[in-house]
Amino acid sequence: MKFIPITASAGITGFESPASDYLQLPLSLDALLIEHPSATFIGKAYGHSMQGVGIFSGDVLIVDRHVTAKDADVIVANLNGEFICKIINIKERLLLSANKQYKTIPINENDQFTIEGVVIRSIRCHRPSQLLEAHI
Repeated sequence: MKFIPITASAGITGFESPASDYLQLPLSLDALLIEHPSATFIGKAYGHSMQGVGIFSGDVLIVDRHVTAKDADVIVANLNGEFICKIINIKERLLLSANKQYKTIPINENDQFTIEGVVIRSIRCHRPSQLLEAHI
């Protein structure tokens, strides 16, 4: 992967080769974004309920099942057969949206509820990816 450092300069000091800005680094996106490969899955966000934490409809979510959910974590859960992405309030057993237009969801004793993982990263695609659409 090529790494392009972005720097700001106050003046022109000379004419260097454009190739001098490129450095070859031993870095992969997998290594940068995924901490527990065997316990990680990728999903796609739909809807507007998590915009307050920077997750928008169409964003790619990297979800880690190895990480234990803590209070106020953004999680992916299965609630009564539906996958949802919310902020968890463990003590009060609530699922919170990050958009005031959406109601808080209480987790009742009769609900089938499982935390599928903690959202550790989200990625915004500024151009649709046909490869991504084919797999998610």
